[in-house]
Amino acid sequence: MLRDRHDLRTLAYLAATIGLFVYQWTRPGLINPWLYPLSLLLAFTAAVISHNHNHVGLWRWRPLNLLTSYVIGFFYGFPAFAWVPTHNQNHHRFNNSPGDLSISPVVFRRNHLAALAIYPPVTELAKFGLLMRHMRSLEGRRLWGALSEYAVFGGLLALCFALDLRKALVLVILPQIFAKYAIQCVRYFQHIDCAPQSEWDHSRNFVGPVVNALLFNNGFHTVHHHHPGVHWSKLPALHASCAYRISLAFRQRSLPGWFAEVFVLDPGRVWLRRHPAGSSGLSSRHR
Repeated sequence: MLRDRHDLRTLAYLAATIGLFVYQWTRPGLINPWLYPLSLLLAFTAAVISHNHNHVGLWRWRPLNLLTSYVIGFFYGFPAFAWVPTHNQNHHRFNNSPGDLSISPVVFRRNHLAALAIYPPVTELAKFGLLMRHMRSLEGRRLWGALSEYAVFGGLLALCFALDLRKALVLVILPQIFAKYAIQCVRYFQHIDCAPQSEWDHSRNFVGPVVNALLFNNGFHTVHHHHPGVHWSKLPALHASCAYRISLAFRQRSLPGWFAEVFVLDPGRVWLRRHPAGSSGLSSRHR
């Protein structure tokens, strides 16, 4: 019933996430300092899994997809159906151009650490009204599915707080905040200072093997926008087929390396400017 055999990796991640959570919740003390960073990483991967599951459900049977959404939503920090109005119908439609509630940068006009720091909370708040309008538009099975996600999510949180307030804050709420913040930062990296009106340079790709092995090929972002309904396992081949069309500046080998270059080694960001609509997105440094 699994839609694609590659999602055995997804299930392994979810099993590890659940297992680590149960272990840390049931052991004496508040946290294990060696395992807690792994909890944060797995919460972040739950956000990536939630994104992938939203585009291509893990299962061919809807009840199993809904059950999976319950699990993912708890670790990601929000009911999984919320991706539909805020991501599928908004971000993929406008793609970091006016109208996209996830457009970057926000408040500031240029890319810098302060713009990155405020981007996740500001964009989350901006999408709340859109989510509420989407909820009011739902009917029948979709409405009950969304309401059930809210009910399960809220019920699990309430149960955790009733059992142990301190552990609920440290093992549930903080990883959820980290997951939402991290996934929004990745979106910022994928679009900041790109050329939204360009056919191929609207997104930044991180093509190194490590980040894509950890994050389910999330680095191949241009082809994801071109083929949002394609399973994540097929993105490397799609990227390889059209990579020559994408400017070198938007085919970065390493996400940490790009981050260090932009925000640490080149804090003035002379080569990163807001590109005019339809431009190639290349500065003189990359030509």
